Amino acid sequence: MFESDPLIESDIDAYLDQRVRKDLVRFITCGSVDDGKSTLIGRLLHDSQLIADDHLETLKTDSQRRTGTDDIDLSLVTDGLKAEREQGITIDVAYQYFSTRHRNFIIADTPGHEQYTRNMATGASTADLAVILIDARKGVVQQTRRHSYLAALLGVKHIVIAVNKMDLVDYSEQRYLEIVAEYTEYSANLNIESLEYIPLSALHGDNVVESSEVMPWFVGPTLIDYLNAVEVAVPISTNEFRLPVQLVLRSGADFRGYAGSITSGQIHRGDRVTVLPSGVSSTVQRIVTFDGDLDMASAGDAIAVTLGDEIDMSRGDLLVKEGENVELDTSIAATIIWMADKPLDLGEQLILQSHNGTANVRVDTVRYLLDVNTGQKAKATALQLNEIAECSISADRKLLFESYESNRAGGSFILINRISNSTVAAGMIAGPLSPWDQAPKDSLEVQDSEIGALERQLRYRQRPCTVLLTGLTGAGKSSIATALERCLFDRGNSTVRLDGENVRLGISKDLGFTAVDRSENLRRVAEIAHLMNSQGLIAIAALLAPQAEARARARQLVGADQWVEVFLDTPLSVCRSRDTTGLYEAADRGDIEEFPGVSATYEAPEDADLRLDTSDMTVDRCVEVIVTLLKEKGFIHE
Repeated sequence: MFESDPLIESDIDAYLDQRVRKDLVRFITCGSVDDGKSTLIGRLLHDSQLIADDHLETLKTDSQRRTGTDDIDLSLVTDGLKAEREQGITIDVAYQYFSTRHRNFIIADTPGHEQYTRNMATGASTADLAVILIDARKGVVQQTRRHSYLAALLGVKHIVIAVNKMDLVDYSEQRYLEIVAEYTEYSANLNIESLEYIPLSALHGDNVVESSEVMPWFVGPTLIDYLNAVEVAVPISTNEFRLPVQLVLRSGADFRGYAGSITSGQIHRGDRVTVLPSGVSSTVQRIVTFDGDLDMASAGDAIAVTLGDEIDMSRGDLLVKEGENVELDTSIAATIIWMADKPLDLGEQLILQSHNGTANVRVDTVRYLLDVNTGQKAKATALQLNEIAECSISADRKLLFESYESNRAGGSFILINRISNSTVAAGMIAGPLSPWDQAPKDSLEVQDSEIGALERQLRYRQRPCTVLLTGLTGAGKSSIATALERCLFDRGNSTVRLDGENVRLGISKDLGFTAVDRSENLRRVAEIAHLMNSQGLIAIAALLAPQAEARARARQLVGADQWVEVFLDTPLSVCRSRDTTGLYEAADRGDIEEFPGVSATYEAPEDADLRLDTSDMTVDRCVEVIVTLLKEKGFIHE
């Protein structure tokens, strides 16, 4: 049991001040139906002596009516809806507040049924930590994986696996270790920072608040000890000041205040701030609250600021510190959780509402449906209730946004049906829409040629294709591409060579060498190759192209039936020895950032059409092998 704080009796004001200053940790309890989530929360509150006496008496009465015994049913602490109490399940998200000497906590008890996935997502969206219960008898089940994946997807970085109902497996250490091994294997690919396992019995209180005497083999912390000690890191971006303007206040001729709640960071009187999207800057003169002016305000405070200059600012604008910025675009890539019974209708006009205002939007494409049980991505054209998908969304105006990963408040939104005004989806912004996914302007149409593909094949005596030569710097891509072009030309074939350096001197001269820029460079080359193929030509592209996903997108753009991928699988040591320009040495010194093979990863193709090691193959031999493959695939003739 917790000892009561002596300050409560001796100095209530000091106690309340101390309580306000404690860290706040938000966590959810989730897992499958009947795993004991509500009972666990009830046990936490009961054993921490945080249930009021009148509430405790009500619980005793309700428990006796329900079970016919004098034992208190602790699940009733959070199961507040009549339907929940009658069925013994959690339907809605139940929030509870409690405090220890170390921290303040807000618990979200989320439902276990699959049909209430949207409710679980609601609770996880603001949580720092997830307590996922597993019934020791059943082990890791589908809902365990589902809730784990959802928690990680929604940005929960710390997970506690509470192996509950250990009393029903005779407190078996072997059974506990089996569950630990199974979940550890499953969670290897989850994007989380910490993972803790605790065997417990919520019904009897083992390892919840007090250490269990019947499980001496477990030497880890109790659940409450872990919650008090876990370090919940604050994302760096939350230190950046964000004030979405909700209202412009006028109180007399001399007062114009811009009101809203700070979503992250701090602001001081005298700070320089910038209004977005206009980009106009000014100085904070006053920070006004209901209780008077402040010298400083921070995240969560509802304030109105006055500025030193008269600036045109309205609801939906965003105040940031001078020098800070956020994304501004008409198209975004986002993950959405569909919450409506009626399936998503692509192209339907919806309202996007976020901290930064509202906009008319439409979901243009469903890129992938996310299988929350396996983590796999699947193609889909529709979205049903509780399904989750990566989508492309376009708006009728430029949107201010940040990625959900960097700033939950700035990167989250809801979609609202324009007719019923009901919320149909919740979303998390990944970032601006990739050029790979941007749709052409509505007014543009494909201009067909009068010359058919078969006519071109007969004229050129070849079938068009794109040959991508990919590999590390120094693998020989340009040398082989040049020799391949000469060989095919001498055979009478019609080709176009798209060398990486030549492309960067022209159509990609505005790009750098970041992962995003390299992806965009490959996209542009693939677009050109696709156009060349449509004209009956064979395109030869020599690019480093280090990202597997970008290569897959290029294959899709060109067409899998016209794509030939040749991986120059040359050892890094050989590539280094061929480097006459000093690129590898510069990368070693840190002068070149994101250099594949040194400071960035080269994702080697797993399904290339050809794999050539140029350390023991001449250029002519490589060309010979590629030409043989093109003949076998029917792109060129003998």
